[in-house]
Amino acid sequence: MTNSPIKQTPHLAPSTTTPSDHQLRSPKSNRGLRKLQSAHQLSSNYAALNTPSLISQQRQQQQQRTTSSSHNNQAPQIPPLPSHHRTRSTSDAVVPNASSSAAATKRVVASKKNPTNQNPREEMEGLVRQGPQGDIHTELSRLRHLVLCEGLYADSDGMIRIYVWLILLNAPAISTDSYLELIRRGASPAYSKIRNDTFRTLATNPLFKRRVSEASLIRLLNAVAWKLHDAKIEKLAEPALVNAANERGSPELQHASPIIKHAQGPPTTTATDGSEAGGTEPGIYVQGMNVLCAPFLYAARSEAEAFVAFHGFITKECPGYARGAMDGVHKGLALVDKCLAIVDPKLSSYLQSKHMKAELYAFASVLTMCACTPPLPEVLQLWDFLFAYGPHLNILCICAQLVIMRETLLTSPSPTKLLRSFPPLQAKLIVEITVSNLRKIPADIYDELVHHAE
Repeated sequence: MTNSPIKQTPHLAPSTTTPSDHQLRSPKSNRGLRKLQSAHQLSSNYAALNTPSLISQQRQQQQQRTTSSSHNNQAPQIPPLPSHHRTRSTSDAVVPNASSSAAATKRVVASKKNPTNQNPREEMEGLVRQGPQGDIHTELSRLRHLVLCEGLYADSDGMIRIYVWLILLNAPAISTDSYLELIRRGASPAYSKIRNDTFRTLATNPLFKRRVSEASLIRLLNAVAWKLHDAKIEKLAEPALVNAANERGSPELQHASPIIKHAQGPPTTTATDGSEAGGTEPGIYVQGMNVLCAPFLYAARSEAEAFVAFHGFITKECPGYARGAMDGVHKGLALVDKCLAIVDPKLSSYLQSKHMKAELYAFASVLTMCACTPPLPEVLQLWDFLFAYGPHLNILCICAQLVIMRETLLTSPSPTKLLRSFPPLQAKLIVEITVSNLRKIPADIYDELVHHAE
């Protein structure tokens, strides 16, 4: 082990060496030990090193002579030893200007609003891991606000996004065994249609292909199809259990069951796989569900998590999108035209003059909640906003994308070519425009937005 300078210092000669001592040493050894001697002198002759220089003494003598003649004969006084503290650098100094005072005021206001000064990310992680500590509605409002203002991030265990989605969707916990039971049942009635769609799901997205396999997508869609099939069978069996007072059942129950409610209309035919069912009959798979399912699998850490989130989403938030006739999607397309006419009348009238209705260019964006438009990370950020404040706002997000393309569309003689595929998503800009346009929507139109996917 090499000797450190501290261990070698005691072997040096005293700092007060005589000229004869320096003559005994060779120039080479003197140069090699100069640094160590300086260190030794700093520790041994502290008082001598702090003696004022000749210039300081001369200045002090001049001041004393000019101050009073009575002190001319006195010996020059040595000032007290300066305190050896590191001086404050100019970068650390506080400049008393308007900007610093305003920043200080802002910090005081922030501390009053948040007495604990908790980091927003830590607060979000606490809400997810520990649950609400107070009123659940207040905590949910706080979580939504954090999602809107701060966004979601990667925690130490992975992505926290799927857990926030499960909370916002109010999706119940499910055991892995329950999901495996659906897998063991084999091919569902919609299996052939699922296989026809899965291989082209986000086929050009390398991020999705690296993380999600086609087999995983098939298993999840097949399990959801079984779940919807079982629910459909249960609903069809409900009227047989009703003690009917007339041909349509008891009057107080005629509006309670969807099957009895829609029995007043003309009978509809249902297909075996559920994808070609009538508009009022719930299906078990429709084309486009594969793209709608893809972000859940990408964000989730297991297929069981993606299953419960996706199933809860299509059964609670947008069941009208999963019906055979997709009546919820067609209502959403009509609302795109209505909302665009409100937020941007000039652009809407120009598209209408070119016979460009939303059903010609926005069908995929309405059905998949904009998941058909890359890039996938922007889709996830947009879904954070939609799950926090309602998937019905996807209609206004589509209008926001048209507003972003406004100048290009108005100057194009054929906007049809431009609207065949939307430009890459810009989630943050889309959310800002959507929130701004939300104030322009009348109450009756907004009510249609909320209920169009039911």
